[in-house]
Amino acid sequence: MKMIKHIVMFKLQEEVNGKSKLENLKEICIRANELKDKIPEIIALEARTNDALAPESNYDFVLVCDFESIEKLNSYQVHPDHVAFGKFITPLRDLRACIDYEYATENHN
Repeated sequence: MKMIKHIVMFKLQEEVNGKSKLENLKEICIRANELKDKIPEIIALEARTNDALAPESNYDFVLVCDFESIEKLNSYQVHPDHVAFGKFITPLRDLRACIDYEYATENHN
């Protein structure tokens, strides 16, 4: 079976609206994890922050999602809850990197 993996990474500003990067990361993780229950197209979702001991040059946050097809990913992109998440995170970030790719899963029927 073919699936789509969506990986998006963010490098955050040190402080935005009086909140530190760490405070903003906590809120980003909460909001990102809520997407799984709000958007039915998401098969799997993982929201993670960079390890505290990893290099500071690394990105700060990664969101990894699985979808059944590119059409489901495209539907997710315009879903109101995803759009709201994007509007929340955009002012907090310095950099964004993304990749979407197709991969095969094993069918154990």
